[in-house]
Amino acid sequence: MAQATIATGSAPAAPAPSSGTERGRSASIVRLLIQRREATVFLVTVAVIVYFSIRNANFYSEANIITMVQYIAPIAVIGAGEVLLLVLAEIDLSAGQTFLTAPWIVYFIHTDGVPIGWSIAIALLCSLAIGAFNGVFTVVFGVPSLVVTLGTNYALAGFVLIASSAVQVDMPGRTGTFGQVFGISNWSEIAWALAIVVVIWVLLKKTRFGVHTTATGGNLLGAAEAGIPVKRVKVWCFMILAFGAAFVGILDGIRIGSLDPAAPGLDVVLSGIVAAVIGGTALTGGRGTVVGTLIGAVFLGVLEDGFNLIGVSANWFILAEGVVILVAMAINVQLGILAERTKR
Repeated sequence: MAQATIATGSAPAAPAPSSGTERGRSASIVRLLIQRREATVFLVTVAVIVYFSIRNANFYSEANIITMVQYIAPIAVIGAGEVLLLVLAEIDLSAGQTFLTAPWIVYFIHTDGVPIGWSIAIALLCSLAIGAFNGVFTVVFGVPSLVVTLGTNYALAGFVLIASSAVQVDMPGRTGTFGQVFGISNWSEIAWALAIVVVIWVLLKKTRFGVHTTATGGNLLGAAEAGIPVKRVKVWCFMILAFGAAFVGILDGIRIGSLDPAAPGLDVVLSGIVAAVIGGTALTGGRGTVVGTLIGAVFLGVLEDGFNLIGVSANWFILAEGVVILVAMAINVQLGILAERTKR
């Protein structure tokens, strides 16, 4: 009987990774960047934090973190409020001056004998009136919001200079528990700021008002034909931003303890807009991310604090802001193009 022959051979080699798999991973990364515009600025922020922590061991000290969050708080609130308007393809250049004017209103009213709590409430009501004026003037007269709010910015700056006689004063409300809660405590301003940012995020992402805002920014005519009160939506967004800016401005005034009538409001608001843009909010309307704006504010705060910590001139921070916004806009445009191609 013939003996059966058993064929022997080595086991087949594992297939090498295909280029298709690599392309699939690259496509997944691109989809992540398209769907989560915050991812890019988050990674850059982490890299900047690591860099400054290596350059200076005091970066993670409590004192430095407190300084850093004091940079971040106003930028985060104003930036988050600007997201609402940028989604509508609008902008508010007066928010920074509202931020600086509100504590002055508190000061003027309080020195006339009104209790500090009521003085703050009246100042916040005045901020709502400022926002309503910006919104109504924009939607009723059809004047671009950039022009309207630029005029409001200079009007508020002039009001402060005239009413204060251009003299620096001490901010009231810095005593007792009230002062601790509303600014003196190291963490009170950032805690309030985060609370305001969360409220704006909820409004934009979890409410009918947010749906109306996004729809109005994406297609104004279509939203109006669908029954959305587009003019009212715009006015409310101006008011929300003005209220948030005024509130954090009062907190900042109480924390610092003095008010400077010559402080430039445009510097404050432009930082907020930069945070929104680098966080992934489109200037063309229809898309905005509050979370990305918060990360953008952290990035700017880390950058400014880090430059100061390692002894770099503040002038370099201004240059960096300009470069960052140009790069961010380029990235946003390219991601937008990729998003359209993905849809096809």
